[in-house]
Amino acid sequence: MSEPITLLFATRNAGKVTELRVLTAGLPIEVQSIEDLDLPEVEEDGDTFEANAIKKALAVSEATGLPALADDSGLEVDALGGAPGVTSARYAGEDADDEANNDKLLAALKGVSDSKRTARFRSTLALADVTGELGRKCILASGTCEGSILTERQGNGGFGYDPLFYSPELGQTFAQAGVGPKNQLSHRARAMKLLLPKLTRYFGL
Repeated sequence: MSEPITLLFATRNAGKVTELRVLTAGLPIEVQSIEDLDLPEVEEDGDTFEANAIKKALAVSEATGLPALADDSGLEVDALGGAPGVTSARYAGEDADDEANNDKLLAALKGVSDSKRTARFRSTLALADVTGELGRKCILASGTCEGSILTERQGNGGFGYDPLFYSPELGQTFAQAGVGPKNQLSHRARAMKLLLPKLTRYFGL
């Protein structure tokens, strides 16, 4: 049995950490959050999810000397020209919480018909290991999940826009589905499933 690999997840979002731990269950990988680490905030000023994920992963790996995984993800709403996109987490302002972001989204889509409320979650994951063979390069994987935006919240689970995002594949919102079913087909789950073979090969697991 391989010695467990410590993998820092460059997020302070407890929901994302929980998702990743479920996805890596059974592998000799110990996922740790950066929540309790005294690390400087990384400004997510990239124009793409990939750019932000790479920047965060490299910054955390450089600061700790450990392998780091970063995710940048967001919601793209067709009726809004792809917004909120890379600004999903701060859609309603730099200090906005999930409630404020969801309220703004509902207001922006007021009067838009159901057929035009199509949307998708998109996620890009970047693995950095600056003290290892990767150096300044990153291993990348991306995933998307198609759905639509409801006119009101449904469900109490999840985080972010989960209460408004209806998944036809699940027949319910991500907030209603919870971590288990959501982890089968969410944007982050799909990206992680593509990344896992690359990650296990890199670490020789």
